[in-house]
Amino acid sequence: MPVLHIYDKLLQFPLFQGMSRDDLELVAGHTRFGFSKVATGKTVVADGEPCTHLYLLINGSLRVETTADDKGYRVEEYMSAPYMLQPEVVFGYSQRYTHTFVVEQGANFITIDKDEVLRLSEDFLVFRLNLLNLFATHAQKLSRQFWRSAAPTLSDRVVRFFAQHCIYPAGPKQFYILMNRLALEVNDSRLDVSRVLNQLQYDGKLILHRGRVEIPQMERLLM
Repeated sequence: MPVLHIYDKLLQFPLFQGMSRDDLELVAGHTRFGFSKVATGKTVVADGEPCTHLYLLINGSLRVETTADDKGYRVEEYMSAPYMLQPEVVFGYSQRYTHTFVVEQGANFITIDKDEVLRLSEDFLVFRLNLLNLFATHAQKLSRQFWRSAAPTLSDRVVRFFAQHCIYPAGPKQFYILMNRLALEVNDSRLDVSRVLNQLQYDGKLILHRGRVEIPQMERLLM
């Protein structure tokens, strides 16, 4: 890929924003980038696989699958370019992916291995600050969840469950979960949860299927 084209693609990602043109030209010309094209339906990385590279999605879209630890339910959502695949697991205590990424529409990636990420952090202050800000923001968002006020109604608890189990609180989602399990997760009866879901369906905010809850627009459910 020509240096100028790489330069333009990198500017789409927060890790490279704020860098000077001279620095970006150095990055584009002297970094060992990998380039790959993955066909529709193919898995890019799977839950549990070790993270050895940063994956930058520059074209196409992905289906992101997240499964509960006991395999009792899972969530599917969709991400379009530009998008980074779990940069928070490149370093840290557990350096393994916690989602499975499947190509929804033919995807192109720029990849950067860990050694290159470390070198970029050492050589470019803005890159290092961007990386630290990314990690800090991710940690802060997670830590604040435990200090939110209690959801006042069952409907609020159900909506919060859906929202807390998404990577991004917008766009279409598919929750593969049985009614009994959802009732357990929100600490209420199956009958009451069923009533809440049917009311939300009546309001046009979700669609109920057997063993699946379809949310056409998460942002509308959160309104």
